[in-house]
Amino acid sequence: MFKATTILAYRTDKEAVIGGDGQVTFGNTVLKHNANKIRTFHNGKILAGFAGSTADAMNLFDMFDGFLSQRKGDLVKAVIDFSKAWRKDKVLRRLEAMMIVLNLDNIYILTGNGDVVEPEDKAIASIGSGGNFAISAARALQKHSYLSPEELVKESLSIAGDLCIYTNHNINILKI
Repeated sequence: MFKATTILAYRTDKEAVIGGDGQVTFGNTVLKHNANKIRTFHNGKILAGFAGSTADAMNLFDMFDGFLSQRKGDLVKAVIDFSKAWRKDKVLRRLEAMMIVLNLDNIYILTGNGDVVEPEDKAIASIGSGGNFAISAARALQKHSYLSPEELVKESLSIAGDLCIYTNHNINILKI
């Protein structure tokens, strides 16, 4: 796992939500508290979040946006093409980075190793140093509460922020 951030994505039949904390660290030093590591793509119909260095995120987000445009917003085809290109690029594949992308129909975790992982439940995914804390909280809240998707993501990230020293409580949320 990367000691970089925490990103959590959650989708239902009617909503898709992604959230991320705002902490940027360098080793054991906090450089920034209010970074935004999530974005919308394709006229707000696709959400993405990134764990890894900020400069790498900007490059990969731009690259992913290009594949989405080429595929006219077809997330499945864009994800496959993007992963192949990321894996084949000698510089980019060495990045210690991960992405989550989702829309109302699909959710994927992407890596420079060429991984395209669709979570088993097709509803919740997390990446980053606090990802395991966030997904554990999200699964429990999904099962035992009536929170809205946005509230579930925010509360789960807050719990991760209580436990992971690389995750803070400055949470950004995007939804479809």
